[in-house]
Amino acid sequence: MCFHYQNGELRAEEVSIKKIAEQVGTPFYCYSTEKLTRNFDAYRRALADENATICYSVKANPNLSVVAALARLGGGADVVSAGEMYVALKAGIPADKIVFSGVGKTREELAEAIKMNILQINAESEAELELINRLAVEQGKKANVALRVNPDVDALTHVKITTGKKENKFGVAWEEALSLYRRAAQMEGVRIAGIAVHIGSQLLDVEPFRLAFTKIASMVQELEKEGIEISNIDLGGGMGINYNVELPPTCAAYAQVVKETLGHLNKHIIVEPGRSIVGNAGILVTEVVYNKTNGEKNFIIVDAGMNDLIRPALYDAWHTILPVTKHGTAPIIADIVGPICESGDVFAHARIIEPTQAGELLAIMCAGAYGAAMSSIYNFRPLVPEVMVRGGEFAVVRKRTSYEEMLSGHAVAPWL
Repeated sequence: MCFHYQNGELRAEEVSIKKIAEQVGTPFYCYSTEKLTRNFDAYRRALADENATICYSVKANPNLSVVAALARLGGGADVVSAGEMYVALKAGIPADKIVFSGVGKTREELAEAIKMNILQINAESEAELELINRLAVEQGKKANVALRVNPDVDALTHVKITTGKKENKFGVAWEEALSLYRRAAQMEGVRIAGIAVHIGSQLLDVEPFRLAFTKIASMVQELEKEGIEISNIDLGGGMGINYNVELPPTCAAYAQVVKETLGHLNKHIIVEPGRSIVGNAGILVTEVVYNKTNGEKNFIIVDAGMNDLIRPALYDAWHTILPVTKHGTAPIIADIVGPICESGDVFAHARIIEPTQAGELLAIMCAGAYGAAMSSIYNFRPLVPEVMVRGGEFAVVRKRTSYEEMLSGHAVAPWL
């Protein structure tokens, strides 16, 4: 176990969480190198019989050390901004293993991607395709382009993270994709590299994948009948993890669906896992500030807030919360809340948990994905440190932001 108890104390691999807190302060994120490696290797083993590239979805967690760890395992990157592309390149991922997705790529971002000759730009609209063509012609190049096709498949996930239905903003409408590919084939600055699909996040069933991939296979066959060659099939990400009592599919089950639906096409497969690589490889450690009772309701007030981990406030997401030191005392029912001036700053409602004392530590589990990546300085609270553990050692891989750094880009207007 990468996060486990030893003599009643929570550890990350071989390092005491309490020891990290004493040296770094709270709150802080902690990532396990071993768990990142295991999760990546699960995909690599499952897809070993396919011609596949695992492009980590950087948006899940863009920490430079996290991305570098995956780069050293042979991973590529799925990016959705020039900033994420910069991180991927800095982490050691070569341009020919980078896929650029997203509905709102700017002229500057696309120009940079074309200049870098990345593996593939996933165009999500006719207007974007036309802009890519113009920019590539200006550079005297052909851009490697795929169309992200919206298959109108329900991912059976949270409404805010489903991306493959026709009412979602993502991708080219299914009924328009074929004609847009025909146009792309005639464009001077475009080399058709592949086709892309991504139907959502935190999927707990492989059947939506099967439906989407089957539709994509039929589209590839239609295109190739017309002489439009497809080299890459980008399947996006979406595999879920166990936050509470979920039973997500295994990488082997996912790979079997890939083989059954697309194996006969003999194409290069791109997968873009994010949450399933880093989600359970990270925790958020926070200190109890106060215990409070309002009537019959118990509150445990901690020093982490929704600015550090917004998922519970944004999605009503469940995160298991554990004491860093177990006392074995009879549990109570309490809300675990942060210090932010918002009623929604709640990590857990009516949670069964051991009573705590001020100064004790809690660990918010499975916080490696969409945790630090979505953090903010709301209430002018500093971004918290991120720590990476390997075996018996740890390193601060992003330091806590100081107030001076937070104000470094500010200026007082000259008339004040």
